[in-house]
Amino acid sequence: MLYTVPSHLVDLPIYKKALEIFSLSRRISSYLNYDLAPLKVDGTEDKHIYFSGDIVMQSESLLPEIIKAEVEQFSDKKHQHIEAVNRLTKLLDKNCLRLERSNSNGKDFLRILQYELKKFRKLQRSWMLTL
Repeated sequence: MLYTVPSHLVDLPIYKKALEIFSLSRRISSYLNYDLAPLKVDGTEDKHIYFSGDIVMQSESLLPEIIKAEVEQFSDKKHQHIEAVNRLTKLLDKNCLRLERSNSNGKDFLRILQYELKKFRKLQRSWMLTL
């Protein structure tokens, strides 16, 4: 992450929650990778391993979009960044549901991430009203 964070943004609840989601998704992904990385008996890989990487990439993308929405001056661009945060949140939730169908012991941790995403959506609604 090579972007500068404005000092007022660090105190925003939505920014803190996005950092928490990113950290949590990285830990969950690394835990799931141990179960999903080995090849199956027929030599193919588990398709769910890609979803574990997707949750990390999507959660990492939340932070720059929040920053861009906060610092953007023009409402059209600001709206695009807000929509990107909405889209990323939906994708994260969707990939959590996909990973719940995987053959892994780490599926229980996905519920924690989904719970945090639910909190994030509540923060997101109030944050959008302040912009």
